[in-house]
Amino acid sequence: MSLAVVRSRALDGLEAPEVHVEVQLAPGLPSFTLVGLADTEVKESRERVRAALQQSGFAFPHNKRVTVNLAPADLPKESGRFDLPIALGILAADGQIDLKRLDACEFAGELSLAGELRPVRGAVALALGARRASPGRRLVLPEASAALAARVNGVDVRQASHLLQVVASLRPGDDVEDLPRARPSEPPPRPPTPELRDVKGQAGAKRALEIAAAGSHSLLLMGPPGTGKSMLAQRLPGLLPAMDEDEALASAALAGLAGLSGAALDTFAFGARPVRMPHHSATAAALVGGGSPPRPGEISLAHGGVLFLDELPEFPRHALEALREPLETGRITISRAARQALFPARFQLIAAMNPCPCGWLGAFAATGRACRCTPEAVQRYQGRLSGPLLDRIDLQVDVPAARPAELLAAPDGETSAVVAERVLAARDRAHRRQGAPNAALEAAQLDTLAAPEPEALAFLRMAAERLGWSGRGLHRALKVARTVADLAGADRIAVAHVAEALQFRRGVGG
Repeated sequence: MSLAVVRSRALDGLEAPEVHVEVQLAPGLPSFTLVGLADTEVKESRERVRAALQQSGFAFPHNKRVTVNLAPADLPKESGRFDLPIALGILAADGQIDLKRLDACEFAGELSLAGELRPVRGAVALALGARRASPGRRLVLPEASAALAARVNGVDVRQASHLLQVVASLRPGDDVEDLPRARPSEPPPRPPTPELRDVKGQAGAKRALEIAAAGSHSLLLMGPPGTGKSMLAQRLPGLLPAMDEDEALASAALAGLAGLSGAALDTFAFGARPVRMPHHSATAAALVGGGSPPRPGEISLAHGGVLFLDELPEFPRHALEALREPLETGRITISRAARQALFPARFQLIAAMNPCPCGWLGAFAATGRACRCTPEAVQRYQGRLSGPLLDRIDLQVDVPAARPAELLAAPDGETSAVVAERVLAARDRAHRRQGAPNAALEAAQLDTLAAPEPEALAFLRMAAERLGWSGRGLHRALKVARTVADLAGADRIAVAHVAEALQFRRGVGG
């Protein structure tokens, strides 16, 4: 009887806990048993491993009882990532490779029937888990997965394309250094971001966009069709600074967990802030995540970037209500009967909507098109957005219709690069002061980090009482005022900063 232990990693949300693949070969009735709370994909590895070993020219122990245990037993295991460690465990228990050499490595990879290594989901999460828990071990992955995992600094990632290549590095007398070190894959060239100067007029909405970018505030644009709401929202990413290394790796890990690959995954790992634009038919599970095992949804894939919801009232009511907690906490916990998964969801919400079902409310003077909706229909349409959801949106801006002559005569506005410089300066001020954007300020920090001048505080108190704001609405207006002050380079919040913040929180229909 012989026993071999190979180290690998599972996926549990964004975490990658260590898994010990224990393989025992014992005399008895020939069998191949796999235990350890394995999913169907893992159980099917028995046939893939058997065929891969035979096609690669290795002797499979047909005359022995093979038992594979994936420990810990209470941790669910899914996907084909355990094919490679199971195959290596069988060879080590059978004496065909050096058991001691396995201790210095962690393995993950799916095997084809011919022994080729195929990519696995969540390569960046595996590398992050190895860096936290086992910084001294090598991580051996298929080539495509290794190129993604190599973006994590501090991890020795090795790549292989075939089972034979891995086994050759583990035989007695050979050196694991024979496996080539993985290098990060080169991303495709980024497409140019839309230019803010292309939007004619709409000075108020452009200012709101700048404030939203400077403080990571959520923004709702409301106006008739064709006024530039979608154009403005699509230009927000061009105003945001590049992601730092931790943000980029977290975003890439979430994209890998969701199954994105190729060019769609490359954009997450090299500093480009993700932009997610789900259709209004998206379900609550598509937005917040779900499934078995739980996978991240659109709000997590937008972590560190922008989530744009066009035609906001057309989304299912229960899907929009599911955004309330993530907007407040920056994370989402997906609970199922068997397990629970926590994903980060610190996204910047940008939404657009028409003022009424026909869309032309208040646009007659500029377009000559009159609204055909009754007051009850307008109220019912705007009522699709609940008060608690609107209360969590920092900036609520009207985007009015403009006359054609005004649009044609409108001068070119500022470029995205000019506005982005001011945004970067304001974000740097906030980061030096509190280490986070203003939208992420906690209530306990407002008294010290966003304390307005006495006159501004009195003005804010009077406005909040007259407008009937909630405590949350008051705090969010104060955060916006703090961002306005940062854009102006001011240390204290003045009356002018509070007044401008009030203009961007009039509410739907206000």
